Amino acid sequence: MMRKMPIIITGGAQRLGLACAKALLAEGYQVIITYRRMRDEITQLEAQGIACIQADFSTAAGVEAFISQIRNDYSALGGIVHNASEWDSEEEGEDTSLLMEKMWQVHVFAPYRINLAFEALLCAGAEHDGQADIIHMTDYVAEKGSDKHIAYAASKAGLANLTLSFAKRFAPRIKVNAIAPSLLIFNQHDDDEYRKKALNKSLLRKEPGEQEAVLAVQYILDSHYMTGRTLSLDGGRHLV
Repeated sequence: MMRKMPIIITGGAQRLGLACAKALLAEGYQVIITYRRMRDEITQLEAQGIACIQADFSTAAGVEAFISQIRNDYSALGGIVHNASEWDSEEEGEDTSLLMEKMWQVHVFAPYRINLAFEALLCAGAEHDGQADIIHMTDYVAEKGSDKHIAYAASKAGLANLTLSFAKRFAPRIKVNAIAPSLLIFNQHDDDEYRKKALNKSLLRKEPGEQEAVLAVQYILDSHYMTGRTLSLDGGRHLV
């Protein structure tokens, strides 16, 4: 039975989040996305029936403003996909005195605060639909680490750990799982040398595309017996 309660996808205006939002909308879900900056896609998504909320998770005030808006507008939720992310590195001239704080704010504090704030809404959604879900989009580097994205990897590892803790706290009505992608889709500016090197890091040596994330989200939403687990989308990279 299709769920009736809305599903939030943070950072849903581009790339993986956008693909997931469109796929769930096509399946008949009510979809809410957040976006940080206005872009052409927002108007199109609103016209298609997706609720779009501007939110800045890089500050505590931004997180609280988003929480207040959702509480004012909705009485129940079917799920949250924590997809909003930052990808800054120690090698890009970033002020390292602030970098860890920034990564931790977006990848750990915001999901932590939102999950706790929406517990009652998710429980109401589970009462209506039979279950509710939280999905944390983590990263392959949470398991292996990264010498070029140290703060990023650490914060994604923190998010992965939140998966375990919230799965315990919210069971049995709310399932909490994670998806840990490696390379799914290149950026437009990635050159041929980088692409070749990146592809060779996995056993399957391919750019699978956004659909892999969509399939993983759909699987978790459809599942009735998985919580506190991580789906790894890495093409066998851990074996190379």
